[in-house]
Amino acid sequence: MRKNHEIDYRIYGEEIQMVEIELDPQETVVAESGSFMMMDQDIQMQTMFGDGSQPNQGLFGKLLSAGKRILTGESLFMTAFTNAGQGKKKVSFAAPYPGKIIPLDLSLMGGKMICQKDAFLCAAKGVSVGIEWQRKLGTGLFGGEGFIMQKLEGDGMAFVHAGGMVIERELRPGEVLKIDTGCVVAYTQNVDFNIEFVKGVRNMIFGGEGLFFATLRGPGKVWVQSLPISRLASRIIAYGTGPRKEEGSVLGGLGNLLDGD
Repeated sequence: MRKNHEIDYRIYGEEIQMVEIELDPQETVVAESGSFMMMDQDIQMQTMFGDGSQPNQGLFGKLLSAGKRILTGESLFMTAFTNAGQGKKKVSFAAPYPGKIIPLDLSLMGGKMICQKDAFLCAAKGVSVGIEWQRKLGTGLFGGEGFIMQKLEGDGMAFVHAGGMVIERELRPGEVLKIDTGCVVAYTQNVDFNIEFVKGVRNMIFGGEGLFFATLRGPGKVWVQSLPISRLASRIIAYGTGPRKEEGSVLGGLGNLLDGD
């Protein structure tokens, strides 16, 4: 029997998705601040410290839980949406940028998933949203986006968001997958995560990539995204503040006129 609330859901859309959660009376879903889209009339909202997975913890425990969320770049608060009416009610949450929403049934994942710190969207009440420190020194010093991860624990449904296209890989025991640190969305708890230094002076200077990449060793499942939000943001900033590559040519100037620049 599940300890977390049991919720039904449906995902809509292709490039920019939303997830619609169907709640029975007194069922609750918790979500990140800013992800809410719409809800039925009898859904009640409540802002709270932490994720509400331990309702009887004291003030110090709640502050500690909320403080850990700051380390993962999230807000101090989460929002709980409860069906306070009769019959089934619906509440919807929207993806923050183009990509895919990944549903994760934690009861089928060994009760724990590790995901990128900005990936969590919403979950059934009772799912614990905590912090996962990478234990290895190299990961801590050089891991960048892979150093501090979120961990989702429980036996309910959780939903995470990934940018661009999502690839799901099942790793065999001992099989290794090397990934850009920002492209790791989530992985099951049995996967061994580490950071590896890019070898070769020419790769370091002229490769155009980071100096480090993540190595994930099976067995287990890994979800990989093609467009991390950090990569998208850096391209937008570079496009808006720096000279464009084609601006030095006559044809480039004509192209800028045609596209409104």
